[in-house]
Amino acid sequence: MTETADVVIVGGGLEGAAAAWALSRRGVTDVVVAERNTVGSGMTGKSSGIVRCHYGVSSLAAMAADGLEVFENGEDIFGTDIGFRQTGYVVGVGEQNVESLRKSLAAQRAVGVDTEEIDKDEVAKLWPFADLTPFAAFGWEARGGYGDAYQTAQAFSTAARAAGARVRQGTAVTDLLVDGDRVTGVRTADGSEIFAGTVVVATGVWTRPFLARYGIDVPIRVIREQIVLIDPGVEVGKVPVFSDLVSLQYVRPEVGGEILFGNSDLPGYDAIDPADPDDYLNRATDGFVDLTVDKVGTRFPGFPDAAISGSYAGCYDVTPDWNPIISVAPLDGLVIAAGFSGHGFKIAPAVGRLVADIVVDGHSSDSRIPASDFRFSRFAEDDPLKTPYPYVGAGQMR
Repeated sequence: MTETADVVIVGGGLEGAAAAWALSRRGVTDVVVAERNTVGSGMTGKSSGIVRCHYGVSSLAAMAADGLEVFENGEDIFGTDIGFRQTGYVVGVGEQNVESLRKSLAAQRAVGVDTEEIDKDEVAKLWPFADLTPFAAFGWEARGGYGDAYQTAQAFSTAARAAGARVRQGTAVTDLLVDGDRVTGVRTADGSEIFAGTVVVATGVWTRPFLARYGIDVPIRVIREQIVLIDPGVEVGKVPVFSDLVSLQYVRPEVGGEILFGNSDLPGYDAIDPADPDDYLNRATDGFVDLTVDKVGTRFPGFPDAAISGSYAGCYDVTPDWNPIISVAPLDGLVIAAGFSGHGFKIAPAVGRLVADIVVDGHSSDSRIPASDFRFSRFAEDDPLKTPYPYVGAGQMR
């Protein structure tokens, strides 16, 4: 069987669904989303869902600010609750990172982020269970919080389908159709072919092997990330997301009263121990549980009877600079949206818009978010996308 479309999107995770939604808002509705399982069934559901705009890379901060607008207005836009909880977001640094924090906050405000510096007494009111002794400065985003990536992907997909997109679940793409130096469509596992003017590859952790057979070496490594859920043993109330850049951890409340813990001490690209996204341990290791107990116990002595209540794991698709690729590819007609390195949820609405801009116009429609920042060629050019305000000792945190 053969069919045609203006655009085929390979991958029905959060970013692929966002691209379909954004294309529909640009008037491009002859779109097929080909998802091998079901929408959001891959790593989308493993996201910790943090919503923050705290990035030293200005284009990322602007993308997160755009995403926040969508999350805040999700029910109006999509007609349903997409899972966003506006608890606020606080980030704390030690003395050596105060200057970088202040410069980063100023740069964020310059691209529309609503953020400010607050003092330790104010943070103590927000997080009365925390030991704030080691911190020298704090950034605060009252509009930050956390969300549900799976619900959000479903909302994007439903909206795109309502506009005319065809969302094909259980449809594995096995091959790109290539004519000379141009991609002309895709072939699916049942032998069907879908011809299209543009193919968007939004396959996350599976991107590198998928494109390698076409001579496109996408620099992505897959890293396993672990999450632990904690029963704090006390009613914590409406606490904000807390990013601790002293002990390199982040915590956020769960709807049911638990606390979600994640580790922010991430390795450099070359030090990543690659994981198999189709065969990995879907829980925290004993060693990671011990790390959780140590970090949470040290930072939150106000949890006297805390206990581990559960854990899970997912995988990040990581690039050498820990920033995404949203770009035309070496083959004409091919666009890559991958390598989100843990940032994908909060920027997803803006990712969809940038993909739509590239497909329709060939460039970004937002001067704060130049497509060149996320170009595929930057790695070959040795021009990584890096913050001008790095945090000493804070791993890959932006």
